Amino acid sequence: MIQVVEEPIHPGVIYDLLSKDRAGSVLLHYAVVKETPHNQAATTGVKYQRKGDMEEEMQAIAEHLQDKWELDDVLLIRRLGCLKAGEIISLIAASSPNSADVFAACQHGISHLKKMKTFCKVEIGAS
Repeated sequence: MIQVVEEPIHPGVIYDLLSKDRAGSVLLHYAVVKETPHNQAATTGVKYQRKGDMEEEMQAIAEHLQDKWELDDVLLIRRLGCLKAGEIISLIAASSPNSADVFAACQHGISHLKKMKTFCKVEIGAS
């Protein structure tokens, strides 16, 4: 399942969205806005914008993860709009019969989410 949303991502509801019929392991990773990146000017927030068909690109990522690892389910969520430091930008969640596959799939998925071509960000500096 993939979602592109403008409203906040609520960690408490994510677990229930995943299929866990055969799962022995469930992993959820939340990416959050950093206040100050390494050796850069202070950042208080970030504006995330769509640059194309995000859903299609995210669906391709989810399908790749399911083809490569033994997963029961994959959930990818990306947030759009202006976010403050500490807010959730994105989520990757997966369930699997084994922990090795779920950890590898999530790590690989995080890498792909960071490189999305249909998603751009503009950092908002401290005033």
